[in-house]
Amino acid sequence: MASVHESLYFNPMMTNGVVHANVFGIKDWVTPYKIAVLVLLSDITKCTQISLIEKRRLNKLILPLLQGPDMTLSRLLKTVDECCPTLANSVKIRIKLMAEGELKDMEQFFDDLGDSFTGTEPEVHKTSVVGLFLRHMILAYNKLSFSQVYKLYTALQSYFEAEKTATSAAAAGNEEADMDLTNSESVDGRMGKEELDLPMSEEEMTCAGPLSQKQAEYFLSQQASLLKSDENKALSPASLQRELNSLLKFNPDFAEAHYLSYLNSLRVQDVFSSTHSLLHYFDRLILTGAESKSNGEDGYGRSLRYAALNLAALHCRFGHYQQAELALQEAIRIAQESNDHVCLQHCLSWLYILEQKKGSESCVLLEHVKKTVHFGLPYLASLGIQSLVQQRAFAGKTANKLMDALKDLDLLHWKHSLSELIDISIAQKTAIWRLYGQSTMALQQAQILLSMNSLEAVNVGGHQNNTESFAVVLCHLAALHAEQGCFAAASEILKHLKERFPPSSQHAKLWMLFDQKIQFDKAMNDGKYHVAESLVPGIAALNSIEGMYRKAVVLKAQNQTSEAHRILQTLLTHCQKVKNTEMIIRVLVAIAQLYWRSSGHTIALPVLLQALALSREYRLQALASENILNLAFSQLILGIPEQALNILHMAIEPILAHGSVLDKGRAMFLVAKCQVASAASYTPEKKTEALESAILNLNEAKLYFAKVDCKAQIRDVLYVQARLFNSLGKTQERNQCAMLFRQLHQELPSHGVSLINCL
Repeated sequence: MASVHESLYFNPMMTNGVVHANVFGIKDWVTPYKIAVLVLLSDITKCTQISLIEKRRLNKLILPLLQGPDMTLSRLLKTVDECCPTLANSVKIRIKLMAEGELKDMEQFFDDLGDSFTGTEPEVHKTSVVGLFLRHMILAYNKLSFSQVYKLYTALQSYFEAEKTATSAAAAGNEEADMDLTNSESVDGRMGKEELDLPMSEEEMTCAGPLSQKQAEYFLSQQASLLKSDENKALSPASLQRELNSLLKFNPDFAEAHYLSYLNSLRVQDVFSSTHSLLHYFDRLILTGAESKSNGEDGYGRSLRYAALNLAALHCRFGHYQQAELALQEAIRIAQESNDHVCLQHCLSWLYILEQKKGSESCVLLEHVKKTVHFGLPYLASLGIQSLVQQRAFAGKTANKLMDALKDLDLLHWKHSLSELIDISIAQKTAIWRLYGQSTMALQQAQILLSMNSLEAVNVGGHQNNTESFAVVLCHLAALHAEQGCFAAASEILKHLKERFPPSSQHAKLWMLFDQKIQFDKAMNDGKYHVAESLVPGIAALNSIEGMYRKAVVLKAQNQTSEAHRILQTLLTHCQKVKNTEMIIRVLVAIAQLYWRSSGHTIALPVLLQALALSREYRLQALASENILNLAFSQLILGIPEQALNILHMAIEPILAHGSVLDKGRAMFLVAKCQVASAASYTPEKKTEALESAILNLNEAKLYFAKVDCKAQIRDVLYVQARLFNSLGKTQERNQCAMLFRQLHQELPSHGVSLINCL
């Protein structure tokens, strides 16, 4: 598919250097590569020294060789040699005899091909894949004039000479390497056979000549499939565009090539090229008349309305919401005129997406789901129901009802074999369980999708499914590991994500945001506020709301309370406007903690109660448990530790079951402080027992804090433990805690916040 030279390759649709408009009028033409494939097929049927395993390998190889683009002879022989070395040597000898002989040898070869179909038990059936290929080649060869046959034979000679030159160069390189190995005694000078076998470059992956219709269609479908499921294995954007331009040079009206060019431009966020290719695709559909033939008189109108719909989707993806709305209105108008219910349902789904992007409320989703079920559109119905489930999750519906809906939806997916939607459904469950604070269930769903993906990869030959749902699940898995203090494991997962979703891919923003957030949390735990502050701009670039919140958290830790309060109030107003409930709760908690630092615990209570009410209303268990911890701390400071202990029992169980390691440590630390405060009014015996219980809880809290390397919290725990040991008269234990406290205090000097004013 690179530039074609008539002196090397003969194209029967080319006359005087000009390509006919209908370049794919003939489905196949003869090229030197196809002659080599014909020799291979001929030897397979005649060679008796091929084992059963080698036959199986060759049978799996035949279809890609027939459908794929032309490749060099050296590459073809290497591919065959991996399956059957004897056959590769036989093919090379026959091509050599043909190329170094006379033209009549090639003539005789094509005459003998017809014998494969003769006899009572022919070697090849006429209607088989191989039989059809042989018949097409024989027919295409017989239609050639003598001058065209001569050009083909000359091209075959050049094809073989190129392989001989490549073999000679490789042999010379091996001799030089052997000399270097002999003369050099250093380890660095040694090179194994595996290092000499370099991976195949993109130039070798692409074709060196023009493509037939079948080859072009196979190439386009293969690349489109890779762009959808595993973008890393597709050609790079520049290489793919170069190949598409070569295809379009021979046939400018090849509509599918324009569409693949549109998908390729989306990879690099090229608005102009993607719009240009998309419009050309639908223009070519109308020009070729393909739509009108398959859809009757309504074909042209169908192309127009789907062109407007795709244009709306394109503008929506790039954030051009006004242009997207105009294109969507045009698509709806044409679809209504044509009474096209299917197109109207697609328009309704994009109308919902557009309204969500603009931050406005939408009432079309439920109607859309009813209509898609009525018209029997399972794919659209599934996407609509999943969007509805997501909407209801943010509205605070109970998890059992949402999971029942997704369970019924999975039955629909399995019934219609919608594997892509099964992945999306599992990723949705993972995200919903995390939203509700059920980390164990989220981890289980993530593992289910990873197990399904690994099983599928075995069946399809090792292809990875690099879709958005897979990226979402891996990101949640990394976050769950980081919450439990397994930062090394989280780092490995993120490294894997970076390999499977490079920064240029469309889903890279997901892992970028999670990576920045995990690094931020780790820096805050370590007390490295300057490092956390440097990560805020990166988070804000990916998510402006999250960036503002993290900035306020850093300012709060640095005791810049006025600036932090101003940012939090601005963020609270914005989140209430866009109805981001989860962020509203987190902002309210941060504001209450600012009041603590100003000794305004009575002012903080109504704020915390408001946050707790929202958490329970929207069933956000993790945030509700965190709010109960904060309320208990306020009650402890206000002098009612018994009441604080009572409400702590409501939160301690879900925190220990599903909470992060840091939350577990905070909870146990708070329980110990409440026990110490309550013990003031106890009898001496009961007080001693309460203090010993508090020390055990402090030891457990210290273990949790050590997992996340939270030295500031460990320092506070050691301070309280030293005081308790002193009260119990345990001098040795007191001195040990005091020494450890002093070491940490010198390493992490206090930022001016007393122990009593932080949780």
